[in-house]
Amino acid sequence: MGLWGGRFTQAVDQRFKSFNDSLRFDYRLVEQDILGSLAWSRALVSIGVLSETEQQKLENALNLTLQEANAAPETILTSNAEDIHSWVEQRLIDRVGDLGKKLHTGRSRNDQVATDLKLWCKMEVTVLRTGIRKLQQALLLTAESTQDVVMPGYTHLQRAQPITFAHWCLAYSEMLSRDESRLRDTLMRLDVSPLGTGALAGTAYAIDRNQLAAWLGFTTATHNSLDSVSDRDYVLELLSDAVIGMVHLSRFAEDLIFFNTGEADFLELSDRVTSGSSLMPQKKNPDALELIRGKCGRVHGALTSMIITLKGLPLAYNKDMQEDKEGLFDSLDTWLDCLEMAALVLDGIKLKSPNCRIAAQKGYSNATELADYLVARNIPFREAHHIAGQIVIEAIRQGIALEEMPLMQLKAFSQVINDDIYQALTLESCLEKRQAKGGVAPEQIMQAIAEAKQRLELSI
Repeated sequence: MGLWGGRFTQAVDQRFKSFNDSLRFDYRLVEQDILGSLAWSRALVSIGVLSETEQQKLENALNLTLQEANAAPETILTSNAEDIHSWVEQRLIDRVGDLGKKLHTGRSRNDQVATDLKLWCKMEVTVLRTGIRKLQQALLLTAESTQDVVMPGYTHLQRAQPITFAHWCLAYSEMLSRDESRLRDTLMRLDVSPLGTGALAGTAYAIDRNQLAAWLGFTTATHNSLDSVSDRDYVLELLSDAVIGMVHLSRFAEDLIFFNTGEADFLELSDRVTSGSSLMPQKKNPDALELIRGKCGRVHGALTSMIITLKGLPLAYNKDMQEDKEGLFDSLDTWLDCLEMAALVLDGIKLKSPNCRIAAQKGYSNATELADYLVARNIPFREAHHIAGQIVIEAIRQGIALEEMPLMQLKAFSQVINDDIYQALTLESCLEKRQAKGGVAPEQIMQAIAEAKQRLELSI
């Protein structure tokens, strides 16, 4: 029997039922729905609607229902229930008879579904934060083992200045730190309980909503019943967190895809995360990374869809809001899958250090050092920049590196240049000079790794 049939004289069309029902995706909320029902049953005891004995019977039946759902979740999907709330209620009635019909006293599916979804989101935030930290750990382990691997850094996909692969790893670790902090911020705002706000105007029973919130593990109860049942800001925030996190992972994937090309040839990906071609025997394709990059779009689409769904809705609850779950579930699942896959990619990566170093030596990535050398000899930076640019033009014309140009040719551009220029132009010198916090100097890299590990331990 449906939860709302008394007002109607005709049965619903089966096509509408299929269109309207949400059980096929909201079955994932079964644990949260039962937890909310357990707390609500205790609240009903406090106002005399249920006796202690009745509540204990309901609690036992709800716990059995949860065990049933965990043991055989397919039994939920094969039922004819409209949604997870009606499935739980019907299983309760099956177990305890008419007593099960008393549980919904003073409660609406509007505050019920909002509570279920917030409880699920709280759980998922914890899972995602763990996934982020695991990828950070993988990045830091990789950074520790690649501190001596010099490679070119890029701007505009042009070789810019030498960095180390460890520095590259640390950049993505920083991005992940921000992702994790956004989840913490989101959790702070969603950690308020809507249960007890009814359909939109609040419950007519003298429920202690703060106590109810505490039973469910929320920090407090919401302040306004109208807002409580219509609020989906936390869905938008989590989707936004997921979009930003996926953008970071997409950039991570794009970098490694480029590093893995035959043209760059900086590294080789493990056979465990690559595939071959059905036609070309030599191919080894970075499919794991390409899928991470590709899945970013679907997560972004879910956020856009939810924003558009909400933008024109009047208060309070509207059935449009049922569209909040599929995109959210899929997006957070996708984000977690991609975090785990990114960590797996790092686990088997093989760097080709000589190739990285050769690439860093090309492209005149030490031209900034040449300009800084001139600045140290009292030449204004703009003039030094111009002189260094002219020397680069001449080196390109000759087809040689800056450090290969004879001293006499260099002095033709500026008499302040002496033979100590050659030491200044080495890759090691380029790195060592970047001693400011966040730079690529070896000491800074070691310190950055240590600090990142310490922050990671504190966030657990």
